[in-house]
Amino acid sequence: MSRSTTTRRAATAVLALSLAGFTAACGNDAAPKASSAASPASAASPVSGPSPASTASGPPAADAAPSPRVPGGAPPMSPPAGDAAPVAPGPEKVRDAFAGLQATLGESCTPGNCAYFLGRVHDELHRMDRAMKADPKGPGHFPEPIAAVAKLDRELGGDRTFENLKKHQSTLIGTRDEINTWMQDHPDDYR
Repeated sequence: MSRSTTTRRAATAVLALSLAGFTAACGNDAAPKASSAASPASAASPVSGPSPASTASGPPAADAAPSPRVPGGAPPMSPPAGDAAPVAPGPEKVRDAFAGLQATLGESCTPGNCAYFLGRVHDELHRMDRAMKADPKGPGHFPEPIAAVAKLDRELGGDRTFENLKKHQSTLIGTRDEINTWMQDHPDDYR
C-alpha cells in the first residue's frame, strides 16, 4: 500500500472521529463515550492492528442492540447512568401566548387559507387561556379574557370543525380582537 493511500485513510479516520464527536456533542449534552468514538474509527480505518481506542476500552459488545443511525452520523448516545431525566418546561408565559395571538392580526380568511386561519385563531385563543390560568398572578388577574374564551367555547359547543368555526367566524374574530384590546390596555399584566 502506498504512503499517500495510508495517509489519506488515516486522515479520513481522523475526520470521521472528529465528525462523530461533533455530532454526539451537538445531539447530546453528555460527553462522548470512548467506545462510541472507537466504532467509527475502527470501521473507517483499514490500518492493520488494533486501534488505540479499541484496545483502551475493549471491543464493543457483540450482543448489544443495534441503534438507529443517521447516514454519515454517529450512533445516538444515551445519557450516562445517574443523570436526571429532562425537566418538563413550565407553563407558557402570557406574553409569549399573546405574541402568538397578535401574529394572527395581520391574517384573514382567504380562499385556500380560511380553515388554517380560523383554526389558528382558535388555537391561539386557547393557548392564551391556558397561559393566563397558569400565570403566577392567578386566573383572577385576567378575568375578562378568560370569560371571553369561555363564552366563545359555549357558543362553539366543543365543535372546532372548519364548518363550525366558519359559522361562528365573527364571534371567533371578535373574541380575538376583544382580548387583544384588553391586553393592550393592561400591558403591566403580562410583561
